[in-house]
Amino acid sequence: MLKNKTLLITEIGGFIGMRAAELAVAQGMKVCGLQSSSDKTRKAQNLGVKVITGSVTDPAIAQEACTGVDIVLHTAEVAKEGGSIDQFRDINVGGTINMAKAAKNAGVKTFVHISSVLVYGFNYPDRVTEEAPLANEKNPYCQSKIEAEKALLELNSPPDFGITIIRPGDVYGPGSIPWIVRPLLLMRQKLFAYANEGRGVINHVYVDNLIDAIFLAIEKETYGEIFNVTDGQETSWKEYFVHLADIAGLPAPFSMPKDELKLFLQLRYQGQKLFRKQGDLLPEVVDFMTRPYAYSITKAQNVLSYEPTVDLKEGMRRTQEWVQKTDLQKLMP
Repeated sequence: MLKNKTLLITEIGGFIGMRAAELAVAQGMKVCGLQSSSDKTRKAQNLGVKVITGSVTDPAIAQEACTGVDIVLHTAEVAKEGGSIDQFRDINVGGTINMAKAAKNAGVKTFVHISSVLVYGFNYPDRVTEEAPLANEKNPYCQSKIEAEKALLELNSPPDFGITIIRPGDVYGPGSIPWIVRPLLLMRQKLFAYANEGRGVINHVYVDNLIDAIFLAIEKETYGEIFNVTDGQETSWKEYFVHLADIAGLPAPFSMPKDELKLFLQLRYQGQKLFRKQGDLLPEVVDFMTRPYAYSITKAQNVLSYEPTVDLKEGMRRTQEWVQKTDLQKLMP
């Protein structure tokens, strides 16, 4: 059903966008891309994909990118732990709505938006479902993702134009900056610690599992629906990071109390600013890495027939192969 369909991927040179492009081409789809910076377009072009360089916030660029397209997969976002809300709103809300309106005007049928489980905030109930209340926790990333979802759903008007929202967990695999590259670089410098003995649950989702769920949602035309997507495994933060260190042949990381870790990162960040260095880790990262519970994927399993096929062991094995042949430092912004 997806074969010969034309798929536009925003931020095609990013971690999720690039893997989606590879798997879509393998399924016989016609793929085109939109990318904010020209230095990230080569890999997509090597697949034979036509890439337009420009911003998702530019109406003319969005209109050009959406022309002649059946499906838009919107992965472009500002994803950081903190910062000014305006910067997040510009891309995460403004850019998303700009792309959706352009898609609607161009006669695109399906718009899939990659949101995040972080719309539930940091203190959500165990096995939280898609119907649960959303919480911005005064965090600009969480806040902008909530605003984008709300504004997007107002544009949903099937059968002509249908919107599906995917809320992935913590997406890892070859190329994942927050869950593979950055922790490994910090571990190599003996600067990586997890908080509170690594209790709580990392809701990892291997990138190929996420893309399986996206393709299922497109095939089943689940317009107006929202889905949590994770690997469905309850892995503690400690277990995940010990496994990650292990595949890279590094000693297991250590634990610090949450408040001490936050204070350490606060002082480190202030030191970096003092020396006019790019701050690489904000203290807010600790909130992201101490979430307590699993998210429910029952809806994705029931409605999409989604079953994650790559478990943590296999995902880490594939990631290990990639790590061994990659200069991780070059991937950092």
